[in-house]
Amino acid sequence: MTNIFKTLRNGVATIAIGAMASVTFASQPLMAQQPTSVAEALGPAPEVKDINPAMWMVRDKDTTIYLFGTVHVLRPGLNWLKGDIKTAFDASDELILEVQEPSDPAAMQATVNKLATNPQGTTLRSLLTPPVLTKYEKTLGTLNIPPVALDQYEPWFASVTLTTLPLMMKGYDLNSGAEKVLSIAAKAQSKPLGQLETIEQQLGIFDSLSTKEQVAFLDVTLDGVPEVTTQIDALVDAWGKGDLATLDKLMNEGMESYPGLYDALLTNRNANWVQWIKARMDKPGTVFMAVGAAHLVGKDSVQAQLAKAGIQSVQVTSN
Repeated sequence: MTNIFKTLRNGVATIAIGAMASVTFASQPLMAQQPTSVAEALGPAPEVKDINPAMWMVRDKDTTIYLFGTVHVLRPGLNWLKGDIKTAFDASDELILEVQEPSDPAAMQATVNKLATNPQGTTLRSLLTPPVLTKYEKTLGTLNIPPVALDQYEPWFASVTLTTLPLMMKGYDLNSGAEKVLSIAAKAQSKPLGQLETIEQQLGIFDSLSTKEQVAFLDVTLDGVPEVTTQIDALVDAWGKGDLATLDKLMNEGMESYPGLYDALLTNRNANWVQWIKARMDKPGTVFMAVGAAHLVGKDSVQAQLAKAGIQSVQVTSN
């Protein structure tokens, strides 16, 4: 199982980041120790950089659905809501995300408690083998996190947290993530928001792993902590250039070798979203649908599955 996560590190990392962005860091005492943005960490506003992510369109006589691939956490200063993307967004009647940011922190905490916490009397560190425990405590030390900070949580939640924290410490910002930017823009335009999944469904992907699989996931996450910022930097660079071949390689390469996990993380969810799109095409209007970029590249992408269903999608942005 460890080899699965070594092979899938980039793809799993991006989905983990999306899950953590949805959780909005329920572990507040831990997150209070860390900068939440580059502005807090460094002070001066970053230089603005224009980038051009890819976007597609599905259209019939009275319905248009734009498909935009996102990265859930980004560095501030990336200017992508412009040109064709902004025109499409402004023309849309509603914004559809994978999952909306929870409006009730108490309800969100209850969900995390249900899916991510250990039974009473069990600690995270008690579930780890001696080699993983040693590596885990050393990693926490390098991040200035107390050893007990995540003890109440299951290994998968620690993996998600330790995937995201190093990015934030290197200038990535939850408030600069594509979904956050789009949500703020939608609110400013009084544009309705909808979601394709619930937070329970997203976190349930990780919670459904066995304890052994979760510990393996954590083990490989710990190995990747020093590299995660470099990996996500490469992914964001490809995303900003609309480089679909590189995005596919970074996010999906090797995933088909492990059909159970691949299907749970990508194929099945894409299929569900295709059904949503098919149903929505029966209703007139214009929709801006923003989902993780991993879902819009590769042989089992949303567009590929739409094509199998007889629905054509056309790329409407170019490099």
